[in-house]
Amino acid sequence: MTAAALSKTDAERVRVTLGARSYDIVIGAGVLDGLGAGVAALGARTVGVVTDENVAATAHLPRALASLRDAGLVAKAVTVAAGERSKGFATLAEVVDGLLAARIERGDVVVALGGGVVGDLAGFAAAILRRGVRCVQVPTSLLAQVDSSVGGKTGINSPRGKNLIGAFHQPSLVLADTDTLDTLPEREFRAGYAEVVKYGLIDQPDFFSWLEANHAAVFAGGPARTRAIATSCRAKAAVVARDELESGDRALLNLGHTFGHALEAEVAYDGGRLVHGEGVAIGMAMAFRFSAALGLCPRDDAARVERHLAAAGLPVSPKAVPGPLGGAEALFRHMQQDKKVERGRLTFILARGVGQSFVARDVDPDKALDFLRDELV
Repeated sequence: MTAAALSKTDAERVRVTLGARSYDIVIGAGVLDGLGAGVAALGARTVGVVTDENVAATAHLPRALASLRDAGLVAKAVTVAAGERSKGFATLAEVVDGLLAARIERGDVVVALGGGVVGDLAGFAAAILRRGVRCVQVPTSLLAQVDSSVGGKTGINSPRGKNLIGAFHQPSLVLADTDTLDTLPEREFRAGYAEVVKYGLIDQPDFFSWLEANHAAVFAGGPARTRAIATSCRAKAAVVARDELESGDRALLNLGHTFGHALEAEVAYDGGRLVHGEGVAIGMAMAFRFSAALGLCPRDDAARVERHLAAAGLPVSPKAVPGPLGGAEALFRHMQQDKKVERGRLTFILARGVGQSFVARDVDPDKALDFLRDELV
């Protein structure tokens, strides 16, 4: 399977419209086998496949390499340690060196085969390698398929905060093979589901209602899963087309992330204690509770959000994070390093109700700190 896999009639296609840099997201079972055809169509000769140890231990890497080689391409793998701690300068240097050793040239392609960490890391490496080479995203986690693989945000973490170092570098193609999700640990799938819920909470209340009724079918796989992924990708593609560089309403995609990133930084990105999607779930529940506390959002809506996240097996409170947290002041300091901070002022994504999120740039920091204290009691 090569070109046929890429053009499967039962695959969903979502177009990210960015002029000359537009690209397709292809979603469906088995589309990974079309990777070689997709990359060959870009005119590359050599491909560097960046992945992690967990993905390399599955059939995904051999399938990807076989597809590329069957298309007449030279393909070499660069494998990094799994987990959020690989999103740093040391691993970035290893990836760039591995790609240079593979003789990736300006006209070649870097393939990101893995979850959000691999996508961010490989995408950033592609952005800076030889001042920019093309990247194809092949997300193998739910979180990456519905969020991080789409939109061109790439980067690494700093000890001072998450995703503070990076570049906008749009992929040339995204292949979201739903079969790859069958190898995910249950915890990772649940964590990715938080990002699916996010799109309903931002501006699609009907989608949120559909998820409330159908989340078990999404977890089970099949057409409901594909529909949830495609709906999420269409939502993100529309936002990216309007605001590629996050100068306006693309910030809405960070619903839950200001609180969630602070929690991740507080646990030093220890995935044993908290993975990104769990942080987002807690952060979204906190954003709705904070909105309710400020009188912006009905408390019934905040409770509804909590109920659905909890029904999906996700945490909804910072007190659910295993082990000690440093307290409200420590979390607030992390929030002050958030990438949405402007002139020292925090930007929150808050809500007037389910599907009615908005960017808030005038929140009283004392009220935010008091809210954090209440959350940790």
